[in-house]
Amino acid sequence: MDKKTLLMKLDGLELTYEQGQRRIEVLKGTQAEFYTGEAVALVGPSGAGKSSLLHIIGLLDRPHGGQVMFEGRNCVELDDHERTMLRRSSIGFVYQFHQLLPEFSALENVVIPQLIRGLSKKDATVRAQELLSSLGLGDRGIHRPAELSGGEQQRVAIARAVANHPKILLADEPTGNLDPETADRVFEKLLGLVRTTGLCAIMATHNMELAQRMDRILRLENGKLVEVT
Repeated sequence: MDKKTLLMKLDGLELTYEQGQRRIEVLKGTQAEFYTGEAVALVGPSGAGKSSLLHIIGLLDRPHGGQVMFEGRNCVELDDHERTMLRRSSIGFVYQFHQLLPEFSALENVVIPQLIRGLSKKDATVRAQELLSSLGLGDRGIHRPAELSGGEQQRVAIARAVANHPKILLADEPTGNLDPETADRVFEKLLGLVRTTGLCAIMATHNMELAQRMDRILRLENGKLVEVT
């Protein structure tokens, strides 16, 4: 997918917290553009607001000012139901700790979000099996999370995140809890999905070696996003 189109634009984002008598400006007119088919690393010091920014991009939180334009719509102006529907259909999430449902198998964890969206169990199961196979987990579908390694659990989490064909995948330190070799395998699988599907992946990470293998690096510091060359 050589032709990339603008998917999301952040324009003048403001985010401020009150901490006792202290006013903390997390985002100060933050701006950025994200395109289809690209992998973007989000880096910056701890406490800079990377997770807060991902929550705003993912329509989980609202900024105190500015716009989040997704395919031409200002998501800040949408009501909670509209934001939930847009998030369910267009945005996937992967966290540092996989957050899989422990009582369900790997396959069921990938099927469930599809059922919530309204897909039939048969079609959802076929999609889940295809995803798990593509991530090297074709023979692990019947196993519950506790029976899987950390890397396998995180790959199931990636499969779950992309099960509903989202346009944006947000990953918050997805390899931060893994050893370097496993982290590298998980990262390669994630990057492969971006290359084959045209997905836009935005990954917050402290791992600069992984960040440098992505298409762009954006550094969040002092409330601003700056592209690292």
